[in-house]
Amino acid sequence: MFSERFLIKRPLLQAIRAGSGAVLLIDELDRADDEFEAFLLEILSEFAVTIPEIGRVGALTPPAVIVTSNRTRELHDALKRRCLYHWIDHPGLEREVQIVRTRAPEVSQELARQVVGVVQRLRDVGLQKPPGVAETLDWARALHHLGTTTLDLESAARTLGALVKYREDSQRVQQALDQMLRT
Repeated sequence: MFSERFLIKRPLLQAIRAGSGAVLLIDELDRADDEFEAFLLEILSEFAVTIPEIGRVGALTPPAVIVTSNRTRELHDALKRRCLYHWIDHPGLEREVQIVRTRAPEVSQELARQVVGVVQRLRDVGLQKPPGVAETLDWARALHHLGTTTLDLESAARTLGALVKYREDSQRVQQALDQMLRT
């Protein structure tokens, strides 16, 4: 019963066992609990895991590991020391329009460009949580589903919940939209 034959190989174990060329993505680690973070620390330290009934399972060739974090909570220093950092900024206007058109092809080019232009300006307004690309996509889709072909103040106000997640941000965005869309 306690043998490797009955072991379910989840992604972490698969990456350790995969050999050369394996890539392990651990997305939004800051949303995991402390126990998982401690477990991951063991894996990243030795590229091995100890399974009480089976023993130590180690990687012959360590996988490339990519860890993402949105900083919703701080990660432990021991884990951060084992990482190299790369910060990713929001995409530029043309790239974000391209993302919207690829992920939401039903949204017209004109509406996509207007939405992205407004979102990019809103990121500089000092919001508690500036909208990311996911919110841009959600907002563009919401506007499209309402039949909006050109961004206007009324449609923007009706769909604001797709763009911002805090009441204080909503009020600030409504004021900014009023200025942007009236000019």
